[in-house]
Amino acid sequence: MTITEKVENAIRHQFLEDSTGHDWYHIMRVVNMAKHIQSKEGGDLEVVELSALLHDISDHKFNGGKLDEGGKVAFELLRSFDYPEEKALKVKYIVNNISFKGANTKAEMNSLEGRIVQDADRLDAIGAIGVGRTFAYGGYKGQPMYDPEIPAKLHDSFEEYANSKGTTMNHFHEKLLLLADRLSTKTAKEIGEKRHQLMERFLNDFLNEWDFNPDAK
Repeated sequence: MTITEKVENAIRHQFLEDSTGHDWYHIMRVVNMAKHIQSKEGGDLEVVELSALLHDISDHKFNGGKLDEGGKVAFELLRSFDYPEEKALKVKYIVNNISFKGANTKAEMNSLEGRIVQDADRLDAIGAIGVGRTFAYGGYKGQPMYDPEIPAKLHDSFEEYANSKGTTMNHFHEKLLLLADRLSTKTAKEIGEKRHQLMERFLNDFLNEWDFNPDAK
């Protein structure tokens, strides 16, 4: 059994009943997208695949805001399978640094493998599936779908971003519409452009329906 198969068997149950948009199918889409990007861009396929599998293993959105917990859990799991420490540390770093941390904060990622996995995760946050996942997560958080009286805000720190109390529609402006310009690899940028355009069309249609504008195109 390969290390990726061992990790899949160890973590799959954790995500099977998730209803926030961070379910097992999300994990596998990120894995498959990361493998596709790696096939075009290069890098260590095993590190890419393991990092994609483990990128949500202890997400700060669900673990009380602890940014470094995911990397720690990923590292310990890999070492329990006698995975080489040097490679496990690479995975740990990627898992700890993959998350979006606010519109006006810098995203640190020091390896090609990390940029590939980050791109794959961001691509799953935009486009048609990204729209669906956004509303699933907003429902989980108890957010209003939309309130025109609550403006979107471009956050200056992770703490401000993590503690914001906005609407689901605001999340498009605070994060999702920013992601296409923050993709790192050529392969991801090409995919991201189409998905970004789909989101823009959705938002336009949503607001036209909200404002009862039946003649809008």
